[in-house]
This record gives sequence, C-alpha cells and structure tokens, in this order.
Amino acid sequence: MAKRRRLTPANPGYLEAEAPATGGPFGVTARAPIAQVAGEASAASALSELGDVMEAARTGGRWVEALDLEAVDPRYLVRDRLVQEDEEMEALMASLASRGQQTPIEVVALPHPTDGMTHGLVSGWRRLTALKRLHARDGDPRFATVMARIVAPESRQDAYVAMVEENEIRANLSHYERARIALKAWQEGVYPTLRLSLQGLFGSVSRPKRSKIGSFTTIVEALDEVLRFPTAIPERLGLDLAQLLAEGPEEVARVKTVLKKPPPDTPEDEITRLAAAVRATRTPSPAPPATPAPAPTPRITALDEDGIAARRKETAVETRFDATRNVIEITGGGVDRALHAELRAWLKTRTPCG
Repeated sequence: MAKRRRLTPANPGYLEAEAPATGGPFGVTARAPIAQVAGEASAASALSELGDVMEAARTGGRWVEALDLEAVDPRYLVRDRLVQEDEEMEALMASLASRGQQTPIEVVALPHPTDGMTHGLVSGWRRLTALKRLHARDGDPRFATVMARIVAPESRQDAYVAMVEENEIRANLSHYERARIALKAWQEGVYPTLRLSLQGLFGSVSRPKRSKIGSFTTIVEALDEVLRFPTAIPERLGLDLAQLLAEGPEEVARVKTVLKKPPPDTPEDEITRLAAAVRATRTPSPAPPATPAPAPTPRITALDEDGIAARRKETAVETRFDATRNVIEITGGGVDRALHAELRAWLKTRTPCG
C-alpha cells in the first residue's frame, strides 16, 4: 500500500507583488534594478509615442489650440470676401454668445512672428471678426481667444484653395469677389498666370461659371479702385461691362468718369450708371440720309423680246384705202374707242366732220 504524503499549504502571497526591498540608504526603500529600468523604459516609450501622435495631429491639421485673438494675422492671405452683411454678422455673434465657438478657424504657424502675431489666418474670417466684436463689446474673457486648427498647407496655393473652398461652401460669394481673389493670387505670384489661378482656385466649379468669373477679372483690373459697390453688379450687366472695358483704355476712362462725378451713394445708383455706360455704346449713331440709287438699266432678255413682240401684235393697226369708194379701213388689235376719238379730233383740224 502506497504511502500518502501530506502537502504543505499553498503560499498565499505567491501571486502578490513582490515586497519591495529594504535597506536602502537612510532607510529608503528601493526597487530591483531590472524592474526600475523596465518601468522607466516603458514610460519613456509611452511619452515618445504620445509625442508622435500629438505631432502627427498637429502637422495633419487635427490639432486645435486656443489662440489669443491678436495672435492671428487676418491679412496673411488676400481675403476673397469684400463686404459682410450686418444682419449676418449679428446672427453669428448671437450664436457665438449663446453656444460658443462650434467650428474652429484654420491658421498656419508663421515662421517669423511679427507684432505678436504667431499665426496667419487661412479660413474663418467671419468667426474671428465676430469674436473680436464680442470681446470689444462685452469684455467677456470667453471671447478673448479663438479655437484654431493648425494646418500646414504645402504651398500658398493650397492655402488660397482652402480659403476659397470654405467660402464656396459656407457663403455665396459674388462673381466680383471670386474674380478679385483670382486676380490678386496671380498678381502676388501665387500662380504664374491668371488662367492657372482661375483653374487652381475654382477647379471644382463648372467651366461656364469659371469663364464668367474670368470675365469679371476685366472689371476688377480696370475699375477696382473706383467701384464702391462692386458685389452688387448683376451677372448679365457684369458680362456686358467686361466686354465694353476690353475694347480699350478709352472705354475704361469713359466708365471711370461716369463713376467719379460724383461718386454713387447707393448700389442702385452705381448699377444705373454702369448700365447707362453700356447702353451708350450700343445706341447706333443716326445714319445720313440715303441717296436714292439710280434706277437700273432694264435688260431685255429673250423672254422680254417675245413679250414685247406679242404686245406689239396686240396693239398693231393696219390700214387699207379703197379709191373707188373713197373708204379708209383701219383694222387690228389697236383699234378701239380711244383711237377713234383721237382720229376724230385730228380730222376736225383738217376738215369739218359730222
């Protein structure tokens, strides 16, 4: 019969953490060297990974920061929006005051900050402006900063495209505003040609619409300094005006004169003047009285000759004299009452006749 062996009870602290070693200097407990090195390496790895994630979010445009209002340069890009309706701005300010800023603006970090401005505005001009007005009006610290998404466009072209695309989605810009930003982007060297500027900024719109925007660049280039309400110009009038201005500097000078003396006070006044300038070129000058053309010399064709011969035959008169009876006979198609009356009148001049 096999002997049974008594087993000792299990160690209750076997699965518990190892008791820290004691006996360090000044009675301070110390961990085992291997555990300490492993813990420090794990923490450093976690911090490094977190740093990589944060940097990827920052460079990828997924990082949102609270920036001081004065740290954002709104003139970093030439803005495409020329006017802002007061009613729309008041509505945006009311929304920000009640619900806070729901959508961040987009900015780029400036390589050389100046005048305390560390970031340049790419998109979100209306939100930034509304927050500045709220802070100036109420002094509420909630409106002293703006939530901004840090983006890193590969070029200024990408920055302009980002601005234009947001405004195309959020606000209905006028053809004049679209044309102006395309012209300014070309003039600043962002695009090598105006055509490439139009294609780059408005590549997502239809070709006919892009062509109309291109026509409005003629108005911007010629009249931007004198127009007071350019965003109010209707599409049809704008296309006609662009065609007029393209005819030469004389027409440009004439339209400028119409707008300057005196400057219009309302959009309606400016539109009326522009429409009158276009109509003036379409009104034809009075033509001199026409000299009557000489009657064409008739040409006798074979058909005419046959017709003349037939008419002559119809009106022919034949006479015959009978001496024995002293009778004159007149016959033919031309003998009628008129001929008879003429003969009687003639005979009266010759001899009495009954």
